[in-house]
Order: sequence, then structure tokens, then C-alpha cells
Amino acid sequence: MTAQGWQAVAVIALVLVSGWYATARAALDRMTVARAARLVEEDRASASRVAALLEDSARTWAALTLLVVVPLVTAVAMMTAILGTWLNTVGSIAVAALVMTILGYVGMELVPRSVALRRAEDVACRMARSVTLASTLLRPVTTVLVWLGARIVPGAEDGAEAFVTEEAIRDLIDEAEGQSIEPAERAMIHSIFELSDTLVREIMVPRPDVVMVSELLPLGSVVEVILANGYSRIPVHRGEDRDDVSGVLYAKDVLQRIHTKGTEDGDWTDLIRDPYVVPELKSVDGLLRELQAEQVHMAVVVDEYGALAGIVTIEDVLEEIVGEIIDEYDSEEPLVEMLEEGRWRVDARLQIGELSDLAGTTLPAEEWDTVGGLLFGTLGHVPRPGEAVEVDGLRLTADRVRGRRIAEVTVERIMDPEAVEAAEGMATAGRDNDG
Repeated sequence: MTAQGWQAVAVIALVLVSGWYATARAALDRMTVARAARLVEEDRASASRVAALLEDSARTWAALTLLVVVPLVTAVAMMTAILGTWLNTVGSIAVAALVMTILGYVGMELVPRSVALRRAEDVACRMARSVTLASTLLRPVTTVLVWLGARIVPGAEDGAEAFVTEEAIRDLIDEAEGQSIEPAERAMIHSIFELSDTLVREIMVPRPDVVMVSELLPLGSVVEVILANGYSRIPVHRGEDRDDVSGVLYAKDVLQRIHTKGTEDGDWTDLIRDPYVVPELKSVDGLLRELQAEQVHMAVVVDEYGALAGIVTIEDVLEEIVGEIIDEYDSEEPLVEMLEEGRWRVDARLQIGELSDLAGTTLPAEEWDTVGGLLFGTLGHVPRPGEAVEVDGLRLTADRVRGRRIAEVTVERIMDPEAVEAAEGMATAGRDNDG
């Protein structure tokens, strides 16, 4: 074989070496210390090596970077030399760069990521021995690189652990469930992450349910409203217009006024505090930070036109994390009552996402937040009691209607989730064929 032939073989070998360690890097990148510990407990082969590599992550990533980059750069240089026999310098460099770019994308990015995504644990265990050996041989070099990195970028010595993603934390929590983390704790932590994806309008008390008082009421009537509902804070509106919110009245201020003056007569509007107003499309985690910063417990929620949409409190946010909080003033009527298998009676205020989880399907939630809103929107008018629609394998029946508002809905599964998915797939295929 000629010298150029041996050089070509060397180029192929270098590309394979780079691809091998790129796959190892992708697999280890998908692993976590908790997953490695579980593999050790299961007595998987080379699991202890995987755990050791993750523990010394800074040197591991430095070694893998060298093992991916150096062979690839060397291969480019050798290919440039081979092509230089037939092409000029610029041409050989251009062709070598193009070929190695394609090989680099396929062999060092596309294939490794695809393999690691499907079989991260198997790949990590299979490659752990070679990575450990290479990392040990390169230890003098990687030690210097890690030291330099720590000087240039403080914290670089922590390696990949310096950047912990939400997905990685969720994986850790799921893997630890039943061991160090209880199911309730897992659900609570997941709920905290979901606060950023939840809008205020999804957790607020909607406008029809908001207990308010008018500035025109005498103080005695205001006290009756407070006693009847047990709220410590009540929104106040001007005149008869509930959209014209002037502020929030604190029950403690009312009690202080009555105690001081000894009477329920007289003007009380000076007790009204300025409302804290938020848009209904604000994220719940942003709301929580603002309520903490402003040291308020209640916010008035407005829509895009500035009209009252509802109110939201710290308790509403906490309920998103820990679940429903029932106090002595709350009604204990459940939002969901199971009538029989596959049939429920639900409060129309139940979130569409919660019903989807309950029924094992995916209901449309782009335009409406609640089951009542979905029923109303699908019908296109205020339903009469007994009027029903069918949506994604479920029949929604208006059970109780108060005026223009839906109060309760009966939900019945009329098609299994698998059948719904199959029907949707056939419908999509039919539309594609028609197109």
C-alpha cells in the first residue's frame, strides 16, 4: 500500500476514534449521578466506572473534548495533505474542510446524540472502560486544562455540573421517587417548575365568583358581607360598576374602626387601600415574586381591555404547589365527583388540563381554560340543562346552569383514548391524501 493509502486509512481511523468518544460524551451528558448510583445498585457492568467519571466530571469532559477534537483536527490536516497531491493548497483545504464538516456533523453530532438519546445507560456502561483508560492517560493534560479553565472562568472546575437544567432536576426527582423523595414531594417540586408555564387567569377567582362591596354600602352592611364570607380582604368597587375597582378593604381595618369609634355609622371609604393590579396573562411565578416584593396578599386581575377578570391571592399560588387548601370558610364540595367508571360530575370551573389528566385524553385548551368554557365555546351559546357536546371521545353535558353561567357539567367517556388517537390519525391521513 502506498503512503497515501496508509494516510487515508489513518484519516478513517481518526474519524472513527473521534466519533467513538463523541458518542461516549453524548451518553455521559445524558446521565446523572442519581442514574449512575441506581445502575451501581442494580450491579450493572461498568456502572461504578460511569459513576466515577461523573463524580470527576471536569476532567472527564476535558478528556472527552480532547479525544473528540484532536483526532478530528489531525484527520483534517492529513486529508489536506493527501488532496494536495491533486489540488492546489486552497482547493485541498476547502475540500478537506467540506468533507470533514459533513463527517463531523454526522459522526460527532447526529449519530452520537441519536444513539445516546435512546440508550444512554447502555452506551455509557459499554464505553466507560475506554473513557476511564483514556482519561487516566490524559490526566496530566486535563489537570492543567481544568486549572487554566478555573483561572479564566471561575467555576469551570465544576464542569457540566455548573449548569443544571430543569430537565436534569426533573429526572433526578423521578429517579429518586420512592427512595429519598416521596410521591407527594415529587408532585410538589414538579408543580414549582410548572409555575412559569401557568398563567394567572388559570388560577384566579373568576369575576362572577368574586365577593365585592360597593362604596355606597353603609359600614354595617360591609361588616355583614365580611362575616358571611369570612374573607380578610374584599375588593371594593365604585357605585354599581363592578369593573370600576377602587381598591381593597381589609377586615382588620374595619374592626379597628368599629372598635375605635364604637359604632358602625359614618364614612369608611378612607379605609380602602390601593389595589395591586396584574394582567391575566402574567405567569404565576412572576406574580409570586411581585406579591412578595410588594408585600401584598391579593391582586386584582384585569383583561386586555382593563376590565375586571378576577382576583388572585397568595393562597391561590400556594394551592398550585401543595394542592387544594380547605379552611373553615371554604365549601368542601369537590371539583370532581366520580359517578361510575368513565363518568364524572365536575365543577364547570375545573381546568381543562385537569379533566384531560382525569380522562386520559388531550382536550383543546387554546381558547378556553375551564370545562365550562370549553362546553360554552363548542356549543356557541349558553347551554340549556341537559344540552351536550362530544369532544375528543368525551360527552360534556350541562348539568346545572345559573342564568348565563354553567355551574356543573357531567362528563362521560364514550371512546377509549387509544381509539380517539387512532381516529385522529386516520383523519389526518385522509386530509393528507386529499391534499
